Amino acid sequence: MPSTVIRGATVVDGTGAPGRVADVAFADGRITEIGPGASGATTVDGGGLVLAPGFIDMHAHSDLALLTDPEHLAKVSQGVTTEVIGQDGLSYAPVDGGTLPEIRRTIAGWNGDPPGFDWNWRTVGGYLDRLDQGIPVNACYLVPQGAVRMLAMGWDDRPPTPAELDRQRELVAAGMREGAVGMSSGLTYVPGMYAGDDELTELCRVVASLGGFYAPHHRSYGAGALGAYAEMVELSRRSGCPLHLAHATMNFGVNRGRAPELLALLDEAIGDGCDITLDTYPYLPGSTTLAALLPSWAAAGGPRALAARLADPAERARIRHAMEVEGSDGCHGVPAEWETIEISGSRDPAVIGRTVADLAAASGRPEFEVFRELLAADDLSTTILQHVGHEENVQAIMRHPCHTGGSDGLLAAAKPHPRAWGTFPRYLGHYVRDLGVLSLEECVAHLTGRAARRLRLADRGLIRPGYHADLVLFDPSTVRDTATFDDPRRPADGMPHVFVAGTAVIDAGRRTGALPGRSLRRSPDGATR
Repeated sequence: MPSTVIRGATVVDGTGAPGRVADVAFADGRITEIGPGASGATTVDGGGLVLAPGFIDMHAHSDLALLTDPEHLAKVSQGVTTEVIGQDGLSYAPVDGGTLPEIRRTIAGWNGDPPGFDWNWRTVGGYLDRLDQGIPVNACYLVPQGAVRMLAMGWDDRPPTPAELDRQRELVAAGMREGAVGMSSGLTYVPGMYAGDDELTELCRVVASLGGFYAPHHRSYGAGALGAYAEMVELSRRSGCPLHLAHATMNFGVNRGRAPELLALLDEAIGDGCDITLDTYPYLPGSTTLAALLPSWAAAGGPRALAARLADPAERARIRHAMEVEGSDGCHGVPAEWETIEISGSRDPAVIGRTVADLAAASGRPEFEVFRELLAADDLSTTILQHVGHEENVQAIMRHPCHTGGSDGLLAAAKPHPRAWGTFPRYLGHYVRDLGVLSLEECVAHLTGRAARRLRLADRGLIRPGYHADLVLFDPSTVRDTATFDDPRRPADGMPHVFVAGTAVIDAGRRTGALPGRSLRRSPDGATR
């Protein structure tokens, strides 16, 4: 591979150290020289620009997009060079012939379900091999605990038998040995949410023994949010497994201004020796599936059983009470706020961008009936935005030293959350340049070096000689997110060059078509390569 030198950029190296003007050369995928006068066959003018390590998306939903969309502009245009997939306890490995169709149906709202796609793997290793055939950016994989539970014991809402728990341990261990960097859970999604703390502790002990970390989507985002975080911290203490809290937010009115309580909880645990990190997205609304708002018991037995309950008048009344009076599971203690729930993905384009409350008022029907009919019409795959966040919480959490960046972007929706296209430039533009919440150097460290340490990436995440040349060159005065809630599929401004393993994937602001990415796998020595 011909050598390249980026000349005269301000190098912000991912450690948090002050930026300095230098030339950076790389060849054969690795950084070869940093300093004045570095040489290369090809020269890129970095004058007035910042050179940083490529950004690491710690919470991505690109499990299929990496394979079906070779342009992958949503992430490449943001300067993302590594994504962590297999999130929220549900993904496509490990599976068998029975569970794969169920998982495809369950998370079609997240990832789509492309017709004619070749599902030619069943194991974690097989999926990673498929990625290695050519993808735009690098990918790390988390063993999805919900998929593991489904393989071992189906959709049942009960504790596992000893044999079923052994089977889950075996599946998690196999996935880790095949290259996964840890395990994820979706504890407001079925069937993973049916696992109790003792079951999760046993699986986390397996993960810890093989050098991984646990990335849970915790059990409650409503009145029970702080308790749900405390549960995950205690699980980490019991198992000895490093903890990475996915999309760590404090949402809904009951949690306004309570981010300091979450951070105090984490600081105490870190002070006691717990290994804890988290990721967030820099926006107020959240995004998930409409079905995720249902009480957990309603989904026991899988999608067919859920559809049958929604069709039964008595069961519908019970579900409605749980949602509108009690506030179910993930929104525990917060009755459904229909006016905050905006449809982002549906088979009916007429409902996109409208709230459940708005649709109900326009049709003269109760909100719950509109909710139920949407789920039925979309075969449970409806996706939503939830307008429930608070700016003071977002800013407090992103300042914390254990913070990293994660987009949590659902790429398949008709009108996705703009975080799928805008997370990383929004950090750099809005929160660094415009508001000064973080310094440029500290923010880059959050998005690169700190994330790389959590993933135990070998020779990535920093700008150092010998490190992989995963790099982004951006203009600190103009970088910004252009994706909006009305027009969410818009690339960033101010990021003219992005390199993955030394290969340009964005060159002078244009996608090159190169596919230099690959799976990054946990090695027996504990490093991820």
